[in-house]
Order: sequence, then C-alpha cells, then structure tokens
Amino acid sequence: MAKATAEHHDVYAIVTEQVIAALEAGTVPWHKPWSAETGLPRNLTSGKAYRGINPFLLGCEAMARGFEAPWWLTYKQAEERGGHVRKGETSSLVGFWKRLDPLKVRKVRDDESGELVEMATLGASMVLRYFRVFNVEQCDGVAYPRNESTRHEWDAIEQCEDLVAGYLQRGPLLVEGGARACYQPSTDQVFMPERDRFESAAGYYSTVLHELTHSTGHAKRLARKDLLEFHAFGDASYSREELVAEMGAAMLSGVVGIEQLTVPNSAAYVASWLDKLRGDRRLVVTAAAQAQKAADLISGVTYDESTPRPSESTTSEFVAA
Repeated sequence: MAKATAEHHDVYAIVTEQVIAALEAGTVPWHKPWSAETGLPRNLTSGKAYRGINPFLLGCEAMARGFEAPWWLTYKQAEERGGHVRKGETSSLVGFWKRLDPLKVRKVRDDESGELVEMATLGASMVLRYFRVFNVEQCDGVAYPRNESTRHEWDAIEQCEDLVAGYLQRGPLLVEGGARACYQPSTDQVFMPERDRFESAAGYYSTVLHELTHSTGHAKRLARKDLLEFHAFGDASYSREELVAEMGAAMLSGVVGIEQLTVPNSAAYVASWLDKLRGDRRLVVTAAAQAQKAADLISGVTYDESTPRPSESTTSEFVAA
C-alpha cells in the first residue's frame, strides 16, 4: 500500500468542513439518484391500489427486498393467472377491516323527551383481518404490465473507476441489478442497480462509494462495531453506521474530484440521521474519524499515526464550538 500524504487528508478535512457548512446553512431534500418503476402498490387481479396502512407496508417491503413492480397478488391469484409463486418465497401482509355482524339497530329512551328512539351501533362487529400477498417478481409465469424505467446515458469517470476497481480486488463482491443499493455483511456483497438507472455518473459513484464504505466495517477489515452488531433500521447503531458511510463517500468523492456535485446531498443525508440521533452534531466528527479510516482502506493508502492529521485540528475546533 502507498502511504497517504498530508495533502490526501487535507481533502478529507475540506470535505468535512463542506458538509458541516451545509448542515449549518440548511439542507436540501435527500434524493435517491437512480430511477425505477414507480406507482402505488396495486392488486394485479383487481387493478385497485391498496389503501390505509397497506401502501406503506408494501412500499417498505418492496424497498427492503428490491422489488420494482408495484403489482401484488395472493398465492391463489397467481395460480388463477397460470403461474405460481416460486418455492421459498416469503409473503407480505395486507390488512383490512371486516364486519362480522350486520349493523345493529336498537331502541333507547331519550332522556329529555322520554320517547323511544332508534339508535344504530356497530358494537364490536368490526375486526381487523389480514391476508398474505406476493410481489409479481416473486412469481413465475405471471404476466403483468411493465413500465420501462428511465435509462440514462453518461460517461464513466476514469479516476472513480480506478478507485472502485482497486478496492474490489481486495474487498467485497459487487453485484449489479435490481432496484436497491445496499451492503450485505453476511455474504460480503455490495448490491447496486444497473449503471444506466442513475441520472448521472456522480450519482452512481457517490452511491457505490457509500456502500463500499459500509463494507470496510466487515469483521475481516476494520471490524466496525455499529456494522457488526445486530441492529434494527433507524436505531442508534444503524444511524451511526449510516453517518460513517456517507461521510466516507463524501471524502472519497473529494479524492476523485466529484465532491462539488455530491456534498449537498451528502449533507442532507447526514442531517436526516443526525435528527434521529437527537441532533448531536458532534457525531459528525466521530463519524468523520471512522470515515477517514474507511476512505484510507478503500484508497489503498496508509497513514503515519505518529503525525497529526490535517483534519484533526479542524475537527477539534468544531468540537470546542
């Protein structure tokens, strides 16, 4: 490995300052930089959109499991359409209210007039039921309407390609395809949508650098506690790890010269997780320190720990403030 120079870490410090400045000035809405088939979750047989809590439940399922198609159906509906749910696929829940008894009408005496009047009541006749559905992408032999996702043309950036390729030779396996960008520690794999789903080269590279930064926390690399420990989406460990990944991506974007295109969105993303962590702005500094180690590992450089890093004075001033 090559040894990192002071100038190399100057980039980290500059990017950290830019993110902090963007946080202090206000942030722009976070934007997913790739396109996919969109629309409210719908039942394929009826064509109707799900209502109530169901669009949220199915939307979260689709995002977590990488489904692009908005179409869902039951096991029986899949068979009725000449197809079947693939063996081993797991279902998703859809809830609905069902009336067990007809509307009850009873007579009661009015307190003021003393006359008997009719009163309608539901009593306990409404109950919440659920059934299980599958996304059409979990089925074979089921035809469904397809909306072609927007495709984009952009030129690869050689310096970014070299950085990513160099780390992948020593790091995780990159798998392209599907509708999600994520890192899976159990298999040490980074999943990314196809490149032409991204609106720009900068959007693609900043996203893959984010996921590669996650991969540096694997037990055989930096063994980052927040990545290795079990955690649920949105909890403190998850949020801290997201800060590290986005800071690392921002720093590496600075190394390859695309930071001006990505820092505003990085600041927005960082701000969203800081809010979950009760707005503790010092976490930016903690995340930056871990992100530096991750960025060094991805870049394939080492740093002499006996020499103060240029970014350390910057972050200490921020903590004091």
